[in-house]
Formats: sequence, C-alpha cells, structure tokens
Amino acid sequence: MKKQAVLNNTNICKTRILAIKDSMEILSGKWKFHILGTLMQGGKMRFMDLLREVDGIAPKMLSKELQDLEVNQLISRTVCNTKPVTVEYEITGFGQTLSPIIEEIAKWGISYRSALLNK
Repeated sequence: MKKQAVLNNTNICKTRILAIKDSMEILSGKWKFHILGTLMQGGKMRFMDLLREVDGIAPKMLSKELQDLEVNQLISRTVCNTKPVTVEYEITGFGQTLSPIIEEIAKWGISYRSALLNK
C-alpha cells in the first residue's frame, strides 16, 4: 500500500508547488534569464543589439524566446515607424519584478563557482 503524502498535501504547500511550477515553465530554458538580465541592464534594445549581447544565441532561438517573454508580459515589443522598420524590446514593469531574483541567482552562481574553485 502506498503511503499518503503529508508535507505536500496541505493547501499552502499545493499553492506554492503550483506557483513554482508556473514560474519554472515561464522562465525555463537556457536563454530567458540572460535576455531578461540584458534588457534590465541595457534598457530598450533592438533585435540585433540583443543578438550581439546574448553570446551564443541563434537568431531563430532569440526570436522564439522574445515571443515567449512577450506572451508572458515580461517584455514589450514596439514596432517603430521607420524605414526600414525597426523593432525595440524592453522589460515591462512586471518583468522588472524579477530583478531581485536575477540578482540573487547571480550572487549564488558567483558563490558556487568560487566554492568549486577553492576546493
């Protein structure tokens, strides 16, 4: 007979697990944090500027990730009425709320790398 879950069976825990699952789905992937961090530091940026800044990303992947971030309202896309047409991306107010999280992840990564190198 299978044991019943005790810790993960409370309403608070179920809500937290669902929230973490949602967050991970929206932010998963190799590039999203890099793109968000770049836009937080750089402000409004054009596609080619982002392509240059996000080292190693392919244009097709950048386009896909930007679309995902826009759908999830973390960035905004503005088509400028210029010749040729230019598109600018910037972090939204909601996307900006990720700034402390990205900062903490960066700090953790620095500590982790340092700990590994000092063994």
